[in-house]
Amino acid sequence: MTENLASYIDQTLLKPESTPDDVRKLVADARELSVFGVCVSPTLVTVAKEAAAGSELAVVTVCGFPSGAVKAEVKAAEAAVSVAEGANEIDMVINVGAAVAGDFATTEAEIAAVRAAVPAPNLLKVIVESAALTDEQLTAVCQAATRAGADFVKTSTGFHPTGGATVHAVEVMKAAIGQDVKIKASGGIRTTADAEAMIAAGASRLGVSSARAVLEGTAATGSY
Repeated sequence: MTENLASYIDQTLLKPESTPDDVRKLVADARELSVFGVCVSPTLVTVAKEAAAGSELAVVTVCGFPSGAVKAEVKAAEAAVSVAEGANEIDMVINVGAAVAGDFATTEAEIAAVRAAVPAPNLLKVIVESAALTDEQLTAVCQAATRAGADFVKTSTGFHPTGGATVHAVEVMKAAIGQDVKIKASGGIRTTADAEAMIAAGASRLGVSSARAVLEGTAATGSY
């Protein structure tokens, strides 16, 4: 088993019906498990930040989520608000349709716009929806993210009908990114074996909704 597997995990709660109490429970669980961070919806960033006070737990949120079909300037504004409210990391969804159409200039420009709204030391992770792209499109998107200054590329929202993370996608992404860019695998990682496989393929972070199941080897359910 990977040493300190918990340090790879963003425990995730992005269901639209999630309440502040749900997030407080998420953070309490995450603190007990010593995972890296929690990923919550933008409206719940302040709740997560307050619940995580006094710990090293990172607060992660999303923008343009889950479709990515949002104007770049709106994504940037959304990200800026989340950073101002205390989010440490932003996971943005690309315009998937632009990538499918081969318009990678749009991809690079929107990532750059959000990057400008997420200054260091805050991290920017770019959700590419890998299952919806060909290997060639996935490679081009990851290269665009590298040029635009992303810290990570991330496989999936966990909400797209084409599916979540795969070992093959992580391998393609690993070959495409610059040396300073990392990979977050998310979507369908429910077991210790799933997590280990993604790390072996090159992932440095994992988005999971059932961290306890992954860490303790118990059964997990859910889409993320």
